[in-house]
Amino acid sequence: MPPTDIRHLDIGMLRTFDALLAERSVSRAAERLFLSQSAVSSTLRRLRDAFGDPLFTRMAHGVEPTARAHALAPHVRAALSEIGKLLTAGRDFDPAQSDRIFRIHGSDNMGARVLPLLCKELAAMQSGIRILWEPADHRTCDALLRGDADMGLLPRFTPPEGLLTEVLHEGRHVLVARPGLLSGPVTLNQFCAAPQVVLGYGRSTIEDLVDQVVARARLRRYPQVALTSFAQIAALLEQSDHIAIFPEGVARAYAARLAVHALPFELPRYQLHLCSSLRSEADPALQWLRSQCRQVLRCPGDADPLELPGRS
Repeated sequence: MPPTDIRHLDIGMLRTFDALLAERSVSRAAERLFLSQSAVSSTLRRLRDAFGDPLFTRMAHGVEPTARAHALAPHVRAALSEIGKLLTAGRDFDPAQSDRIFRIHGSDNMGARVLPLLCKELAAMQSGIRILWEPADHRTCDALLRGDADMGLLPRFTPPEGLLTEVLHEGRHVLVARPGLLSGPVTLNQFCAAPQVVLGYGRSTIEDLVDQVVARARLRRYPQVALTSFAQIAALLEQSDHIAIFPEGVARAYAARLAVHALPFELPRYQLHLCSSLRSEADPALQWLRSQCRQVLRCPGDADPLELPGRS
């Protein structure tokens, strides 16, 4: 069809293009959109016909965007953003009538706190809203800036740049291990001698800070295992002699299964940041989502410190 003819384009096609660009996989794009793989494949064929280009080439590990797809990407995202503004302009958001998909990034612990109450409320109002929860990692801030995520719940020492952020609460980091593994105040030598489990694949600010403390004491520590969720770490700690550093709010959730100790050194207090793009200020739906997360996570119990051996 002629390049200026948009009669055969629709919003669903643009959303499918955006999902394929973000996921690089037909199956993951289908999960992201809550559609079947066959529906996404069918829409991809329509996109190829519309733009006269393969757009996404099949590879062994998924699909790769063509040069034309990369060139189209910013225009597609801008169009989706403008359509979103058009749909929300001048009207309030009614969650009971919405079928919107919210994409939230956070830890498994945050998900365990937020999702049960949020889903209970959505079920009570028979809402068509769907939630796509993804693990928060070093790519989350970029995903928020690009519009690939709607909300992020990020424990950080400093607020991320370029995003709308709100501090929900702050806390300290603590040491966790199986009951009976450690006794009394833990020394730096004991900390360094124990095999350790860390969260995530790459470096993080907290790991860098801990390494600086250890290096100043001319010691070495042994991070032996990296896992992607607090639940995985807790399960390993229960059955091994490993130790780990948890945010106090996370440690509270596992206090019945793990022993919690004071760290043998000081770390800055972390802050839990509720993050979204600056565009979310004009989106009533995202304002509603922020209010729901705020209501769940700003609970008085977060201010009650755990009792730690060796600390008053």
